[in-house]
Amino acid sequence: MSKRNNKTSTFSLSVAWRALKYRNYKLFFGGQIISLTGTWTQQIAMSWLVYRLTGSAFMLGLVSFASQIPSLIFSPFAGVIVDKMNRHKILIATQTLAMLQAFLLVILLLTSTVQVWHLIILNLFLGIVNGFDTPTRQAFVVEMIENKEDLGNAIALNSMMFNAARLFGPSIAGILLAETSETICFLINGISFLAVIIALFAMKIDYSKTIKSQKNVFEGLKEGFNYTINFTPTRYIISLIALINLTGIPYIVLMPVFAKDILHGGPNTLGFLMGSIGTGALTGALLLASKRSVLGLGRIIVYTTFSFGIMLIAFSFSRTLILSMAFLVFTGMSMVITGASCNTIIQTVIDDDKRGRVMSIYTMAFMGMMPFGSLLFGSLASEFGAPATLAFGGISCILGASFFAVKLPRLRKAIRPIYSKLGILPELAEGLQTTTNLRVPPQN
Repeated sequence: MSKRNNKTSTFSLSVAWRALKYRNYKLFFGGQIISLTGTWTQQIAMSWLVYRLTGSAFMLGLVSFASQIPSLIFSPFAGVIVDKMNRHKILIATQTLAMLQAFLLVILLLTSTVQVWHLIILNLFLGIVNGFDTPTRQAFVVEMIENKEDLGNAIALNSMMFNAARLFGPSIAGILLAETSETICFLINGISFLAVIIALFAMKIDYSKTIKSQKNVFEGLKEGFNYTINFTPTRYIISLIALINLTGIPYIVLMPVFAKDILHGGPNTLGFLMGSIGTGALTGALLLASKRSVLGLGRIIVYTTFSFGIMLIAFSFSRTLILSMAFLVFTGMSMVITGASCNTIIQTVIDDDKRGRVMSIYTMAFMGMMPFGSLLFGSLASEFGAPATLAFGGISCILGASFFAVKLPRLRKAIRPIYSKLGILPELAEGLQTTTNLRVPPQN
């Protein structure tokens, strides 16, 4: 009877919040959700400011490119540093620098001196900060979660946190842009960083248990790349993530174009569109957090990548706000389930002493491809229009899902022994336990 229950209870909302039982993670979760809401508020205000100043889809892509390209350059080196240094202190430093960037934007707007080249420089600066911050946060999750069985839930909650912010931040930005100005959005973002900085200082971390790499930067970099390329799960999953972030995720860059030129709206319309993405993403993250096990995530990745591509194509043809919002709900849901599932598998199967470097390469694929995608989408939209550009992105994601589906059996074959060793495969874990019990003589 119990075995049947374990198999049928794949999803349960009662276990969706289990990672919050860890004090450090609870602090991190609370601080980040406030900070990320501010970040999304700033991101929407930034895109609206750029489009207001220039009226150019290409400039939207260029400014986004500037904020993301540093991740491709600095993330590999950041991964080596993450495996050698105190991750807690790195996060405090990166969050403080990101706060400084937001306040500099406020000063530029208050003095009426802001120009597009200012935005490009400040986004480059923030991109460098994020190049170190993102792989550090990814690797730091493991240090906050004492039981590795809850790691997948923590990653799903991270996605939920991110997408709750994606839901509320754009809505706040839409209201503020309509009633006030971009300045207030940037100010709110700067203040919001205080929440996560305070949370980080309140944590208690035992660093004596952390494995630190003793290799120099270039030896560590080479080892990390070789491990990632030669390990089947990381090779195929990170390749898929790179494709999606090159040809799919940059659709967000074109949201101001759809809001203003395709749907003939204003800041509120942009807020509704981004809020729809956040609603779907938050729902997807909750569904993934309620999943009891990492088993079956490979198949889910195939389905949701297909869905993501199809929804992008459908949205590109829509000319009504309600229908566009509906398509974006499913786009956001598919997007976050795909990303979080990929992250969960990688974080579960990689070696702890290489975690920072693998996650830095993951960051390269996740954030490093986005600037090229943003530049590509901006250029294509200027030449062929935003709808045709999104349709192209959707087709590319469908092709990527098809390739991943073909390679899925190889990925499962490589992962199965690791899942067995970790006790994730219940039938194998039970068999191993039975064998062990048979070998141990009965106790009087």
